[in-house]
Amino acid sequence: MDTNKILKDLNAKAAALGFSAIGIAPADAAPAAGARLKTWLANGCHGDMLWMAEKADRRESPRALWSEVRSIIMLGMSYAPALDPLRHADHPEIGVISVYAQGQDYHDTIKARLKTLARWLLEAAGEGEVKVFVDTAPVMEKPFAAAAGIGWQGKHTNLVSREHGSWLFLGAIYTTLELTPDAPHADRCGSCDACQRACPTAAFTGPYSLDARRCISYLTIELKGPIPHEFRRAIGNRIYGCDDCLAVCPWNRFAKASAEAAFQPRTELTTPRLAELAALDDAGFRQVFAGSPIKRVGRDRFVRNVAIALGNSGSTDAMPVLERLREDASDLVSEAAGWGLSALADDLERVRGERSGDDWREQIKPGDEEHGCGSEAQPQAERTV
Repeated sequence: MDTNKILKDLNAKAAALGFSAIGIAPADAAPAAGARLKTWLANGCHGDMLWMAEKADRRESPRALWSEVRSIIMLGMSYAPALDPLRHADHPEIGVISVYAQGQDYHDTIKARLKTLARWLLEAAGEGEVKVFVDTAPVMEKPFAAAAGIGWQGKHTNLVSREHGSWLFLGAIYTTLELTPDAPHADRCGSCDACQRACPTAAFTGPYSLDARRCISYLTIELKGPIPHEFRRAIGNRIYGCDDCLAVCPWNRFAKASAEAAFQPRTELTTPRLAELAALDDAGFRQVFAGSPIKRVGRDRFVRNVAIALGNSGSTDAMPVLERLREDASDLVSEAAGWGLSALADDLERVRGERSGDDWREQIKPGDEEHGCGSEAQPQAERTV
């Protein structure tokens, strides 16, 4: 097997399939990742993502998942947006959907191309075995992408690339082939803490350390029950995920907008009106989000998020919408709508007080300040990851 030729051709084939970055790491390249994962799980930072704890033993080491693996081929595909992800921050009537979820489901796109690349590799090598993974298996994609030289794990815990910024979908090919590894990428975050300061819910317990239980992406996507009240105001108009920590990364200035057709945002998801989304029943939800990663959370969880965003809108137009949702058959939706109505009433009362010159803050009952949404009311993780 001519390893050098295979690697050269592998890079060319990956590029032809639309992958923006590729690197190779040995199977034992990230020994510290498993220990960090155990500490993170022990601190309960995974919240309701019980599958992370249940498969931790297989996640912490590639050979625990597949004992024959020798090399890991890490690949990245850019989904860099053409427009500023934060452009709707001052438009509370519009729901903000994370950039990655505005196009087609990346799992389907990337996995199909990984399989094509893996089949090509076996044919070119004439030997070996492969397995492909995209996010749904117990694989430590980010540490191995860093070990393979694609980028580094930034202070926001996601991968950062000098060329593609914070906008890379990651996939992995495990193989029994012994391939020449690439050099790991150095950390280029320096003294920058923009991502830490940008988080609306103070989810970072420190640089490179995230408490998922406080993260808006976790709260709006992974959490199945009611969203804790202490985070609802900070969620604002974000209805599926959050890009704030990614969007402010200075390295994004080098990223070119993705040309991948599958990741181009659907028009109806770039500026979705909250009132229209609130009217979706289960059938309507499935129709609108067919082929989208949003579909997996289901109608009730999604409309729960919409109800909270409506409560943060400060608009009287949202009241009749929330009144209807308060009668929803889903307790999850009904509870969020009730909170939204209360939040709107509080905002309108405050505005009336400001207009009349009254100090509306004097109307707060003793003890109410203990349940506010400020940082002083938000619990801190005991230890960092």
